Amino acid sequence: MSTHTEDNRRKVTTRRLSEMKQRGEKISMLTAYDYSSAKILDEAGIDCILVGDSASNVMAGNMTTLPITLDQMIYHAKSVMKGVNRALVVVDLPFGSYQGNSKEALASAVRIMKESHAEAVKIEGGEEIRESAERILCAGIPVMGHLGLTPQSINKFGTYNVRAREKEEAEKLVRDAKLLEDIGCFAVVIEKVPAELAERVAKELTIPVIGIGAGGGCDGQVLVMHDMLGINRDFSPRFLRRYANLAEVMTGAVKNYISDVKSGDFPSPSEQY
Repeated sequence: MSTHTEDNRRKVTTRRLSEMKQRGEKISMLTAYDYSSAKILDEAGIDCILVGDSASNVMAGNMTTLPITLDQMIYHAKSVMKGVNRALVVVDLPFGSYQGNSKEALASAVRIMKESHAEAVKIEGGEEIRESAERILCAGIPVMGHLGLTPQSINKFGTYNVRAREKEEAEKLVRDAKLLEDIGCFAVVIEKVPAELAERVAKELTIPVIGIGAGGGCDGQVLVMHDMLGINRDFSPRFLRRYANLAEVMTGAVKNYISDVKSGDFPSPSEQY
């Protein structure tokens, strides 16, 4: 039974996310990469859908997010947009499409917005990507930041361990978060950092801070859909709560189908023309 109010059925925008933070309402966010999944998430009432470059992992089977291309991200984003009416849809700019070249960054963001009809883009980094973020923002394209563990920089970090435990890195994260707010980003994701640090950032910023592995002090939470639904069984960090075990359900269904085909039970007379 739906518990949505009339307000909850309104289209989610960047402004509405800001209003949610102001009144202390937590923001729910999940990834999606295809029409069917996005439609389910949207109808369930999710506030924000991230077309994440994590598609490189869970959809394409790559070890990192680095191989996915801009064309592939646009394909996934177009599919997602067809299934969404209410949620705000944010699309990751993939590795190599914005770092170090602000003109290329703008061109990449414009392609995503024009070809997919998505509503915002997300980029990783702080001071290092300031010029690219500012150029995108100047074109009127909403930008969500991403700090802490930034998967596109995995070869630089060499590990997926918790970031910003040391004072110097923690202070840089705070500076970068304030910089992203100052230049006009509408929100920032903070991934896999100490909860106390993430809560500090959420309190010091006026824009929403969405956490993943960053504790309950953030203004909202994001998870990869395949992880929280138990489709991906190879990833079990501390911050992940599994809300279903769809891998087990799907495996059982497929085995039953195989058995019915082999035995001749499927199709039955009522399932034929």
